[in-house]
Amino acid sequence: MSVRSVAGKAGVVLGGLVLALAAISLVQYVRADQEKLALDEAVRRSGPGSFVRLPAGVTHYELAGPRGADTVLLIPGFSVTYTVWDPTFDALVGAGFRVLRYDLFGRGYSDRPDAAYDAAFYDRQILDLLDALDIRNPVNVAGLSMGGPIATAFAVNHPERVRRVVLEAPAYSTGYPPPLELRAPLLGQYLMTVRVAPGLPESQWADFVHPERFPRYLDPYRKQMRYRGFRRALLATMRNYLSQDMTEYYRRLGHSGKPVLLIWGRADQDVPFETSGKVRQSVPQAEFLPVDDAAHIPAYEHPEVVNPVLIRFLQK
Repeated sequence: MSVRSVAGKAGVVLGGLVLALAAISLVQYVRADQEKLALDEAVRRSGPGSFVRLPAGVTHYELAGPRGADTVLLIPGFSVTYTVWDPTFDALVGAGFRVLRYDLFGRGYSDRPDAAYDAAFYDRQILDLLDALDIRNPVNVAGLSMGGPIATAFAVNHPERVRRVVLEAPAYSTGYPPPLELRAPLLGQYLMTVRVAPGLPESQWADFVHPERFPRYLDPYRKQMRYRGFRRALLATMRNYLSQDMTEYYRRLGHSGKPVLLIWGRADQDVPFETSGKVRQSVPQAEFLPVDDAAHIPAYEHPEVVNPVLIRFLQK
């Protein structure tokens, strides 16, 4: 058999293997893809809260409390919906505050625009939301996890719009770019579908010390994953936001002199409790509330501990 014949047969075999692998990958993708629905007006009419069209898309929000009262803006974390603020929202409204919570673009019932999802993008969403709702007086901003640096940057970029800052287990880093395979075109999207996204709901249980106490907590999380664009938004956030160094914003917040309350669960596995020392060093004026028997979302897990301190801080 000639060398050319051998090479030709090898090429046929290799081509067949490539096609077989491609077919297997396609099957895996289709099976893992949960984003079967479009997020349209019919879906939103059946959902909770309110909606407003901003320049970048529709934002889902809830606003309650008396007009004229101090406003508290609640910013959720990386992949969760605004329901992560349920106990806080209710307590603050009951204490007489005007409270605004919203879904970040790409999450919950907010639009999933094809955008960079970088620091400027999240900052703009807040600014456009406050303007659209005609909230002109300075607000108190509270951010959870990734919402922490979003809140911090907003307070630094728009000091005239912010009165006080609350940080709950805020992300604090010098930039964490995603692994190379997630940065690669096409491969990143494929891996988000078949490997990363399927494990996201169950991974949320690590945010609690006692997840068994909150059996319905994941319902809104799983529901948001059904609407097209969720994975794309998370991947764009990993590539363009989490890879940015946000530590300078914390230092600038420390120099601003604005009142800050820092809340952290001692059993936090997502942003370890030891990280609180770095935040306190950057923001020395911060009041600090460590919460025992709590992990990444102490305000949800132990509202009876967090809410009284939070309300006193905001009433000062």
